[in-house]
Amino acid sequence: MQATRAAVRGTARWLARSVDSWFGDLRFEDGGSVRDGRLSLALLKREGEPLDHAVRLNARWRLPNIERNAYLFVGRDNERDAVSDRPAAVSGRERLRAETAEERSVFAGVGLTLRELVDFRIGLRSRARPFAQARLRGASEVWEGGVLALSQTVFWTQQDQIGSTSAASLEHALTPRVTLRWLASATLTRRAPHAHWTSVAGAWVALPGQRVAALEYVVDGEDDSGLGAAEIGLRLRWEQPVYRDWLHAELLLGHFRIRSEPGAPRVGAWALGVGLRMHF
Repeated sequence: MQATRAAVRGTARWLARSVDSWFGDLRFEDGGSVRDGRLSLALLKREGEPLDHAVRLNARWRLPNIERNAYLFVGRDNERDAVSDRPAAVSGRERLRAETAEERSVFAGVGLTLRELVDFRIGLRSRARPFAQARLRGASEVWEGGVLALSQTVFWTQQDQIGSTSAASLEHALTPRVTLRWLASATLTRRAPHAHWTSVAGAWVALPGQRVAALEYVVDGEDDSGLGAAEIGLRLRWEQPVYRDWLHAELLLGHFRIRSEPGAPRVGAWALGVGLRMHF
């Protein structure tokens, strides 16, 4: 396992060093880095749907020959979530929804960070389709133990034209180990002006040994769809390291009530997800 991690990290650093050398003669070791590297494998099964598996890769490269605040990013992930910048906690995978092969995309691009608050990114997805993002993030402590974080992303693709994603999260520490969390996100585009929104609220418990348990209430829907909340459910999460502190295993168990047509009764469905996530 250690050899696998070293090989993935070594490959990422070799690729970053090679790309950086195209832009100048500074050594990659003088300020260059590979950050936030994550390689994950997940298996998802929702009642009534086929077994789904997904491999995701994400990383950020700091390249000294470009600029100190610039970075390259590469990944393989859900194309819609990556381009619209939907928070990971409200992604399809976190809601234990299967994805088609067409929904997953390899992407890469260049980003520029200004004062840790604003991110500008341009990149390409599969089949050389361009996209661009401007992301504004901020966080503040609204009371003792309570933190509010807001973000706004404006994005462009040829398919969507202009779109935006607004997100807000609120955390309150009840004790050093128990935290209440709420996250809401809404995405709309010029071609689909009815906002797709998701809200997640729950309690997270930090246990010894970097283990985490959480119980969350999830609501997902779309404005003017006639469905109200298309999906509501409860999700139980367990996460812990399985090898040192960089290989984590995750178990998700959920039960969802789904309405597919206006006025139709909700149908219940159980869902199970298991995954491994390697940080490099």
